[in-house]
Amino acid sequence: MFGFGDMIEKLKKNPKKIVFTEGNDPRILEASSRLLAGNFLHPILLGNPEEVEAVAEKEGYNIRGAEIIDPANYDRMDEMVDMFCELRKSKGVTPEEARKTLSQANYFGTMLVKMGVADSLLGGATYSTADTVRPALQLIKTKPGNSVVSSCFILVRPSATGENEVLAMADCAINIKPSADELVEIAGETAECAKIFGIDPKVAFLSYSTLGSGKGEDVDKMREAAQKAKEKYPNLPIEGEIQFDAAVAPRVARTKCPGSPVAGHANTFVFPDINAGNIGYKIAQRMGNFEAYGPILLGLNASINDLSRGCNALEVYSMAIITAALA
Repeated sequence: MFGFGDMIEKLKKNPKKIVFTEGNDPRILEASSRLLAGNFLHPILLGNPEEVEAVAEKEGYNIRGAEIIDPANYDRMDEMVDMFCELRKSKGVTPEEARKTLSQANYFGTMLVKMGVADSLLGGATYSTADTVRPALQLIKTKPGNSVVSSCFILVRPSATGENEVLAMADCAINIKPSADELVEIAGETAECAKIFGIDPKVAFLSYSTLGSGKGEDVDKMREAAQKAKEKYPNLPIEGEIQFDAAVAPRVARTKCPGSPVAGHANTFVFPDINAGNIGYKIAQRMGNFEAYGPILLGLNASINDLSRGCNALEVYSMAIITAALA
């Protein structure tokens, strides 16, 4: 597993509260048990306390010290409803509608973050990505200056030298066909996220063309995005549009993209659309033996992340650390 030592040390100095929307899921409970044993993160489990404790006991997980909050019996629900109505007043939401919506753990958990009860949220073990992102967009909203929520995956593979090879890939999970301007924003957010994982970002805007070798709308989009990104982030090494082989193989780069400080050495990849991104990271994961961490949501006003519905307890544990560290 990727070493999380620096993040854990940071959290030990300033422990965070993380809300899990699926509090009675055995994978969540196993990860929470491990987090509690490490004493650097405070889990908040959503669900009926008796049900959550019964599942934990049945599965043999010690969750003593975790906070369990039942959306059906929350002592600050009236306050939460009032805040929800204020946040959604442009939609004319009534208190009755708010209360019904807040009975759903994904909305309830997001409001706990909005109210400051929790620092971060991790959901998606049984919810879809959309069900995690939608409440965040409606209630947490994007950071000032940001127009989109995006995502990146961090991919990690041990190398022969003993050092981890660490890459960042975006956007592989959220934006179906981002515009050139959205890709610029995605690149900047991904590069900042990459730094947290020890990556010195060298950004490649990927295409089936390298600096004009191919033609088409998607080539033009990636070329425009790369140029705008260079102007917006003058201190960030960026190349594009560029093919993947030229981005990662020095020998190919010398032929296709001579003199580029990024070509042949890229470690932060911006894909033209979700098709390419999702396929690309999964090829690296399944055939390149990379561990994939994510999707890590970018551009929000708070640290909220999504799990794959096929996740295991180790992935929950890892994503919890990442989510809390980003808070």
